[in-house]
Amino acid sequence: MANRKKIAVLFSGKGSNFSHIVNTLHQQECEVVVALTNNPNAEGIKIAKEASIPLEIIDSKAYKSREAFDAVVVERLQKYNPELTILAGFMRILTPTFTEQIKSINLHPSLLPRHKGLHAIEKSYEDEHTHGGVSVHYVTSELDGGEVILQKEIAKEGLDFEAYDEKVRSIEKEALEEAIVVVLS
Repeated sequence: MANRKKIAVLFSGKGSNFSHIVNTLHQQECEVVVALTNNPNAEGIKIAKEASIPLEIIDSKAYKSREAFDAVVVERLQKYNPELTILAGFMRILTPTFTEQIKSINLHPSLLPRHKGLHAIEKSYEDEHTHGGVSVHYVTSELDGGEVILQKEIAKEGLDFEAYDEKVRSIEKEALEEAIVVVLS
């Protein structure tokens, strides 16, 4: 495919969703033109190196404000000109400095608008609803507040927390992959 769409992936930790994107979409539907992390010790760095994907490490602790950090991230991303930026476990709340310049999507482990922010899997397991799941949404400066692109549900009945957590994490990758294809097509 000569016209592969260019994407950027941002991560902060293990990079399991980043790894899934590399294994399923990179070089097929799209090309990961850059991986960027705010954590110099992120395990996902190894994934980028093994796949020969350009890597940007910008330690968020080195910046006095979120806006200053976001400005550097935007500047670095724009050098690669991605058509879409994927937040795959990127543990930062982004400011309008980022959200107004970069078209991006995020994976969230609950059925938004329920359980925005941290500990969403735990909160959704404990709530009164019979189903939980994951959402992929556009990134805005409102935490987990952008338009939902797609959601995947799972039934909670009969699952202990560990089994529920595992199921949510397994559908995350599928949801993210589908949403990337939908947004790019």
